Amino acid sequence: MTPAPILVLVQPQDIVNIGSAVRIAKNFGIELVRLVQPAIFDAWRIEGIAHSTADIIERITIHDSLEAAIADCHWTVALTARERTAKRTVYRPRAAAAELTERAVGGPAAFVVGREDKGLTNDELDRCTALVTVPTNPAHKSLNMAQAVAIMAYETWLARGGEGRPVKPPRKSADPAPMELQERLFADWERALSAIEFFKTRQSAHVMRSFREVLFRAELDGREASLVRAMGIEVVRYLERKGLRPPED
Repeated sequence: MTPAPILVLVQPQDIVNIGSAVRIAKNFGIELVRLVQPAIFDAWRIEGIAHSTADIIERITIHDSLEAAIADCHWTVALTARERTAKRTVYRPRAAAAELTERAVGGPAAFVVGREDKGLTNDELDRCTALVTVPTNPAHKSLNMAQAVAIMAYETWLARGGEGRPVKPPRKSADPAPMELQERLFADWERALSAIEFFKTRQSAHVMRSFREVLFRAELDGREASLVRAMGIEVVRYLERKGLRPPED
């Protein structure tokens, strides 16, 4: 997997937001987090908020300015919800993530997120190579800091190939249900539906045809078909135990 970008948080005010950002960094493979003048920094409390992130917390560095935090980076993007009159390169998160991933191969690259209440200043935005805006409801543009981090971190994870990771297979695989088992299932459920007088005002052939179609579309495996069959059998047995099964015609 290609190198991950660096996450830079400028003057975060709430330790919960720092913890949330660290947790997100761990979720999406970001290894380096840098803080610019955080209002509070307590590694123990952060790990209490973001469990199993001690490795990332140990690598956190604290800086006096954004300029210092990104001094070794050759490409940076800043997240902002504010429109700019000056001509700037502006990306959406997915395009920014692709560019970040490509640039990170050649050296440190970072995405910068500003304060919870005011975001980044114009001077701070000017120090970043490009800007990123998240398309949101125009009537309510501002995102929570951790939300903004999550969107960009997720997109960088996908850009780095994270989406290609295989989905974990089921613990136990089962062969498709053979037709013999399916026919027994239908017969048992026809008896069960008859026992509860479901066909009293319905054509049994029409009902069972629709029932077959539903289960055929479900493509049950052998375990699933056996379970559904057992349900039908138990309906009849329950009625028999309770003395509720009506006499068969």
